[in-house]
Amino acid sequence: MKAVVFGLAALVVLTLSSCSPCRGGHGPRAHANRDLHGPADVEAYIRHLESSDRDPWQRPDEVIAVLQLRADAWVADVGSGPGYFTRRLARAVPQGVVFAVDVEPRQLDRLNEHLRGDGLRNVVPVLAPLDDPRLPPRLFDLVLVVNTYHHFPERVRYLERLRDALRPAGRLVVIDYHKRELPVGPPPEHKIEREVVIEEARQAGFTLTDAPDFLPYQYFLVFRPVTQR
Repeated sequence: MKAVVFGLAALVVLTLSSCSPCRGGHGPRAHANRDLHGPADVEAYIRHLESSDRDPWQRPDEVIAVLQLRADAWVADVGSGPGYFTRRLARAVPQGVVFAVDVEPRQLDRLNEHLRGDGLRNVVPVLAPLDDPRLPPRLFDLVLVVNTYHHFPERVRYLERLRDALRPAGRLVVIDYHKRELPVGPPPEHKIEREVVIEEARQAGFTLTDAPDFLPYQYFLVFRPVTQR
């Protein structure tokens, strides 16, 4: 099973990497970052995402501890960037697999550098289009979305795709910034209120089951599919 899924993921990555519509951006003035909500200077953005200054407020180790993942869990890190959470997840599920999904190839290039340096072999990088995470159906115990929800186009439809990727007892976790002035994150107009996320998740077939509140600048929402799909 694992070999089949790894083969499928490799095919997805190769197909998307060679897809000319994915490379061209939108219109004659292509954005330098395929993530249209991200800064144009991708290299500077990667350095920002990897900065250790993020640790005190993002609390990644606490986040993963709260998730209580089994060692053989299958996890998708959607909006993985250069692997800030992906690498920690890979260590938390040594007998499992982590799919690292991002729309920007340079983010995944950086992630691959880390994976080689760390010797991590249970991560599958997936280069995805803006509107589809390209995840195999009913395979994942957890889909984690950190600081990425506000980037999704057609958010309810995107959530439906994430729901379809989950096993019946799987969880969707959304962590994103409170919609107010904060010392971190995008400006308030780019943020999405906690209640909006909950409502959109409900429309996509999820119910809220937990909401840990230890993060200083972000909401932490845990959802499960309402019914098996």
